[in-house]
Amino acid sequence: MASSRTIWKGAISFGLVNIPVGLHTAAVESGVDFDWLDKRSMDPVGYKRINKRTGREIDRDNIVKGVEYEDGKYVIISPEEIAEAYPRTTQTIEIQRFVPADQLSFVYLERPYYIAPINKGHKVYALLRDTLAKTGKIGIAKVVIQTKQHLAALVPSGDAMILNLMRWGDEIKSMEDLDLPTVGAKAMAASPQEQKMAKMLVDDMSGDWNPDDFQDEFRHAIMALVEQKVQAGKTETVIEPQEEAPSVGGDNVIDLTELLQRSLKGRSAPKADAPAKTPARKAAKKTAAKSASKTAKSASKSGGRTRKAA
Repeated sequence: MASSRTIWKGAISFGLVNIPVGLHTAAVESGVDFDWLDKRSMDPVGYKRINKRTGREIDRDNIVKGVEYEDGKYVIISPEEIAEAYPRTTQTIEIQRFVPADQLSFVYLERPYYIAPINKGHKVYALLRDTLAKTGKIGIAKVVIQTKQHLAALVPSGDAMILNLMRWGDEIKSMEDLDLPTVGAKAMAASPQEQKMAKMLVDDMSGDWNPDDFQDEFRHAIMALVEQKVQAGKTETVIEPQEEAPSVGGDNVIDLTELLQRSLKGRSAPKADAPAKTPARKAAKKTAAKSASKTAKSASKSGGRTRKAA
């Protein structure tokens, strides 16, 4: 069940219209989380920073961040340069384009959040939700959450709208190298009898979607074993690290009718030319993305944190 705690506050922005909203977690990780412990003392097993060539432990002050641009060759990026490359927090879900919902492949979808209106934004929230549902469109937006910029899909779902974080286009591998049967190819066509039996089997196995019908059997088996050991008193005490709650931002004010009219008028105005995508700009973007990723990985490997086992 999703938490009711608002993890992010900002506004949906399209044209000149702002809808004040809050984000709520819509999914939780439900796998079994095994920690590594020292069996002699039940202390958490953490990471050490090791020089891979010498095998010696090194201090944090002697570590720099580098991006490998060729095999064995690196460019060193300073903390100041990394900070400068981070996207600026705007507290805005900025819709870039409305596209037909059936054009978005599931392979791009990554993590969902519930969006709820705040500060009397319910009317314009409902307007956008219902308009998307009636037109069969979804909003493609950009949003910055905790210093990281995401592509996201704004999708109507019943009374709610879902913000589903997406993978960037260059993160999706091409299907060109896969040996796939072409849709409609006569050589791959099944006989009428085979098609009839396949349809009968699909019909026989069909039913309404109910998430409660599908359970993680491995997790339930492990957690049942955990419960048995707890009841038997076979437990150990381990100090767990604490996580900080995400910060939230400000609110926005709406003037719906006027903003809609001005937004429509603004659509006819000529757009300014976009900055040229030079090789240097592309390299800088790629470098910033990899650096940000390695920064996050480095933070997760800090000393004293519990190491996870697969």
